[in-house]
Amino acid sequence: MPARRFVAKEVSTLLGVLAHPARLLIIEELGLQECDVKGLAEILQLPSSGVSQHLALLRAHRLVAERRDGRRVLYRLQRPELASWLTDGLEFLAESDEDHGVRRQLVDAARAHWQGVATDG
Repeated sequence: MPARRFVAKEVSTLLGVLAHPARLLIIEELGLQECDVKGLAEILQLPSSGVSQHLALLRAHRLVAERRDGRRVLYRLQRPELASWLTDGLEFLAESDEDHGVRRQLVDAARAHWQGVATDG
């Protein structure tokens, strides 16, 4: 039983860190490429200060790593399979709603983007 409780707590913590749309978008972008705060803010159309705060939390939980390139700080996923895991989880969303048409299109467009496939979405 202690192992199950430990794992349940760890998974709960991970899901809590992931439980913000901006952090999910950051993770998916970093699954495609290494990027700095300014680049992420432009791509995601979010304020740089917010991106920095989300990155700090993701770093604190060892989901994101950084490296310096001169004065720039570039961010990447510690474990790139996290982005794939989230992309795979989109199938659950696509199948969990009665309105399969619109939701399916949106989920498919997000999946294609996050897998680096060019689409209109």
